[in-house]
Amino acid sequence: MKFLKELLQNMLPITESEWDIIRNVIIEKRINPKEQLINDGQIAKAIYFVKDGLLRVYHLKDGKEITTYFSSDGLFISTYSSFITQKPTFEILEAIEESIVYEFSYQALNNLYQLDPKFEKIGRYLAEQNYLCIFERTLSMQTKTAKEKYLDFITTNHPKIVQRAPQHQIASFLGIAPESLSRIRREIVIS
Repeated sequence: MKFLKELLQNMLPITESEWDIIRNVIIEKRINPKEQLINDGQIAKAIYFVKDGLLRVYHLKDGKEITTYFSSDGLFISTYSSFITQKPTFEILEAIEESIVYEFSYQALNNLYQLDPKFEKIGRYLAEQNYLCIFERTLSMQTKTAKEKYLDFITTNHPKIVQRAPQHQIASFLGIAPESLSRIRREIVIS
C-alpha cells in the first residue's frame, strides 16, 4: 500500500492517523484473468486502484465487445458513471491479466468525506482525472487518423498496455478494425 499512500499524500497532506483511517476502509483483492468485478446491470459499488495488473471496461453492442477504458499499474478504474450515480451500468469491468487491486467502496469514500471535508479532495482528483481521460479520448476519436490514434496510444498514453492487452481490445478501444490495426503496426515496424 506504500505506492497508494504516496499517491494520496501527493493529493493532500495526511497524517499517520488519517492514513490509518483510509487504510482501514481499503480492501485488497486478487483478481484472475477474465474475472469480472462489475457486470452489466449491476451498480458499481466500488472504485479500484490497480496495484499490479491490467483491467478494462467494455460493453457489448450487437454481441461485439467495445473496450472503453484500460487501467494498469498505479491507476484507478471503475464503471464511473454507475459509481457516481449509483445506478445500474451497461458496462463490464474485467481483469485482462492476474491483478491486485485496492477496493474503495462508495460507502467508505462517502464516510471519509463526512469525517473530514479535506478527504473530498480525493473524490475531486478522481473526477478530474476521469474527465481529462474522457476529454482526451473524445478529442482523439474525432480529430485523429487511425495511425495517429495508435501512435498516441503506444507513446504517450498507454505504453505498458500495448504490450499486455490483446490487439483486438486495443483496436476496439481506438475505434478501428483489427485488420487496420495490424496494417498500421506493420507500417510502423517497416518505417
